[in-house]
Amino acid sequence: MKPKIHEFQKKNRKMMNKNVIIVLLLTFFSFAAQAQDKKNKNAKYETEVSGNCEHCKKRIEKAAFSVSGVKSAIWDVSTHKLSLILNEEKTSPVDVKNAIAKSGHDTDVAKATQDVYDGLPTCCKYERN
Repeated sequence: MKPKIHEFQKKNRKMMNKNVIIVLLLTFFSFAAQAQDKKNKNAKYETEVSGNCEHCKKRIEKAAFSVSGVKSAIWDVSTHKLSLILNEEKTSPVDVKNAIAKSGHDTDVAKATQDVYDGLPTCCKYERN
């Protein structure tokens, strides 16, 4: 009888060893996959922001720079395009768009509240969708 129990224990140990190896491999590969999601410290983005004039330009750029991680923000009056360089470890384009919307200017993701929009100078009131 003892030999059968001993064989069973050997098989059980082999199965346990295989399971441990599988768990270790899965853990290793999950950490390797996470390491590939490295954030860009100088990510470039371009987005449309509603506005009309130089006053809008100052307000939009000031709102963008109020977000930690924004390195550059330039809004073009004629094209309504905002060019951003930001540190993705600290912020995202959505954070910047939300800050701009709070200042009174609509973006593709966030819209300014009607109260904030109504508070803009007359020259800054753009056509809203």
